[in-house]
Amino acid sequence: MPNVPISWLKDHVEVLPGTNPEQLAADLVKVGLEEETIHPAKVKGPLVVGRVLTMQPEKQSNGKTINYCRVDVGVHNDAPGTGKEPSDLPSRSIICGAHNFKPGDLVVVILPGGVLPGNFEIATRKTYGHISDGMICSERELGFSDEHNGIIVLNEKFAEDELPGIGEDLIEFLGLGQELLEINVTPDRGYCFSMRGIAREYSHSTGAKFTDPGLAKNYAGEIPEANEAGFEVIVDDQAPIRGNVGCDRFVTRIVRGINPAAPTPKWMVERLEAMGMRSISLAVDATNYVMLDLGQPLHAYDLNQVTAPIVVRRALENEKLTTLDDVERNLDPQDLVITDSANGTGSRVLGIAGVMGGATTEVTEETQDVLIEAAHFDSVSVARSARRHRIPSEAAKRFERGVDPLLPAVAAQKVVDILVEYGGGTVDSAVSDLNNVGEKTQILMPASEPARLTGVEYPAERVVEILETIGCQVETQGENLLVTAPTWRPDITEACDLVEEVARLDGYDNIIPVLPTAPAGSGLPDRLASRRAIAQTLADCGFVEVLSYPFVGDAWDRCQIPENDVRRQAVRLRNPLVESQPFLRTSVLDSLLDIAQRNAARGAESIRVFELGMVTLPQGVKPAGIPSAAQRPHPKEIGELHRGTPKQPWHLGMVLGGSAVANNVRVGKRVFDWADVLEGAHAVAAAVGVKLEVAALYRESAEAGVPKPVATPADAAPWHPGRAAVLFVRDGKRIVEVGRAGELHPRVVKTYGLPARSVAMELDLEALLKLAPKNPIQVQPVSTYPVVKEDIAVVVDDSIPVAALLAEIKAAGGELLEQIALFDEYVGSQIDEGKRSLAFALRMRAADRTLAADETARVRSEIMALLEKKFSAKLRG
Repeated sequence: MPNVPISWLKDHVEVLPGTNPEQLAADLVKVGLEEETIHPAKVKGPLVVGRVLTMQPEKQSNGKTINYCRVDVGVHNDAPGTGKEPSDLPSRSIICGAHNFKPGDLVVVILPGGVLPGNFEIATRKTYGHISDGMICSERELGFSDEHNGIIVLNEKFAEDELPGIGEDLIEFLGLGQELLEINVTPDRGYCFSMRGIAREYSHSTGAKFTDPGLAKNYAGEIPEANEAGFEVIVDDQAPIRGNVGCDRFVTRIVRGINPAAPTPKWMVERLEAMGMRSISLAVDATNYVMLDLGQPLHAYDLNQVTAPIVVRRALENEKLTTLDDVERNLDPQDLVITDSANGTGSRVLGIAGVMGGATTEVTEETQDVLIEAAHFDSVSVARSARRHRIPSEAAKRFERGVDPLLPAVAAQKVVDILVEYGGGTVDSAVSDLNNVGEKTQILMPASEPARLTGVEYPAERVVEILETIGCQVETQGENLLVTAPTWRPDITEACDLVEEVARLDGYDNIIPVLPTAPAGSGLPDRLASRRAIAQTLADCGFVEVLSYPFVGDAWDRCQIPENDVRRQAVRLRNPLVESQPFLRTSVLDSLLDIAQRNAARGAESIRVFELGMVTLPQGVKPAGIPSAAQRPHPKEIGELHRGTPKQPWHLGMVLGGSAVANNVRVGKRVFDWADVLEGAHAVAAAVGVKLEVAALYRESAEAGVPKPVATPADAAPWHPGRAAVLFVRDGKRIVEVGRAGELHPRVVKTYGLPARSVAMELDLEALLKLAPKNPIQVQPVSTYPVVKEDIAVVVDDSIPVAALLAEIKAAGGELLEQIALFDEYVGSQIDEGKRSLAFALRMRAADRTLAADETARVRSEIMALLEKKFSAKLRG
């Protein structure tokens, strides 16, 4: 993010006296910018100019060659007779490992007591057998750049008459003593990536006078208009993104006869380095400096390497470009590129528009004639190309946030003036300016809109004043304002953006915080409340809820699911997170069993996990095509997308295995079995007010009043065919299957490494909740009258399910029958073969009286009569 040197800021705005980085930060934060940090001074002295007197190379035992130097640092020299290796000329001894300098060169020397970036303190120390009484510095050591191939040779960078004298201070000269404020620029404030934009915001905050350097009328010199001699430019965008042509303005200027060796002026080098850029050459530095100053990215070409006309177009298939960072890149047909006509019109790619130039036409040490480009590119096109090629260049950062389309001519002229003044060049009269910039954005806003949205009463005059302050043109039309947004604010597109500006510049502190009164809530939606109740019920029962990814791979093979089973019909992901899990699960157990396996592998002796999650069932659904991202889908396409979306019902899965009760001396060890998982299923159903019934999952023949069995034992997978049940609910005469539960198949248990005879359950919560009562479950008050206990034992065919007997007993018992429970089963010699004896405990009680003996006898008789009629049951004596 950009640094803000106060000295540079003063070029455009009258900074208030005594302003320091802390005060500047407060002023900018007040108008909505963000303070990132304040960088302290890079170096603490003494940092001085030194002249190398002698240098003696010495090869070390580690193979490294160092230079033992005597350096003249003026008044800081060692005095003769101090015992520090005296010489005929007073100087300091310094050990240096660089080799890019020679005797007589002027260098940067930091003396003992000085501190370099990173809090590296310099001290006199003995090294390589000599006393080193300071350090000769490189760019990296001073924090200018990462360059560390050699030390800074001042006489190569600056004219000697520009430099301070031998031994004099360099901190101020090199711009190392100033503190710098770093700000964070949000995506909608791209104009603040320039000193022009930051100066404007400082003016808004403090009222200081601001002179806009980006306006032609404020430019000190003359800006020529385009002429026929200008470098020809063609924009041929055959595939504009979102209908916006990729380039709507392209300015070129030519400067001839530049001295390639002309140094960049010191003040410009300091400003570039303050912003984190290193000096490269005058032509490149000039374009970078103007970009940082005005916010307009520019590019300099070696004129002799470019052939007219320049053509701005989309890249072709299989086109390549080697960019300035020496990386060959495969271009995409959506990339906007700048080309010349070296081998035919628009045949050679020179750069990716707004992102980075190419290596073939870059300015070199021999370049004398320069073609300057200042253009305006579509923000979306630049952003996509920068991300596609992973080039977060300074130019791309600005273009993707929006650049002022009126800047190119002013910015190009400023570069021309720098090259003429400091490079000795001559301005070519050829000027081209392809200008297809559209109309400015106009917004019709009620003058009362800021008050309506913020709750602060802004007079219409105040609203107009603020909008004109930020550069808007405002025309009053009755109670409305017709506002024309300034070209440097592409983020202002609708009335709410204008309201934000009014609130920002009037001061967010003026908005009185009012705690809104929340309307009375209606609670959670019924389905969500039911799912939470189910999860809480299972947690109360001692089970552990888990969450898993819905992605699966070979789960169906491990669960022994037959090849033709509908559960194998799953949605395949185009870009899965893990290549081995490319499908969306069709059963919660597909992923829940993996969690159980992981717990078992880590030594868990008791597995008791459950999960509520969605499954994806694509049966009977035809997927829709993916619509274009370039525009909003047509309602017909949206309808096809909805119809092509698979069903995603909520399911509940549970896996239990291992110890149900911890082993102890009183109860011993008990492992989970099918009864535990059925108990969990009944608890879930009871939590939502539904009565759940069970029947054998696999039976040799179908029975009336219960769901049909699976066709073959294999279809019962992953459950054991003889130890699993189908779970169902009666909805009037209709039977609705809602899930399955029971013991897992031994092969599945072995495959997943689970404890022997582990059990599982899966419920379709969507189906279950549809059958739940719409009204809240009514709690029946507990009767205060005494209970009457009766036992009844009946002999029935062993094929009759206990659940059927329980249902009939409850129906016959009526309101007086409070509870019924099976407490004994007998099969043996005392009863006929094919029969079994079932004993039930009955609890009877009335809500309003004590039951008499004849009432309980009558209930008992009615129960026996009904069982005898329905099942040919006999009372066991």
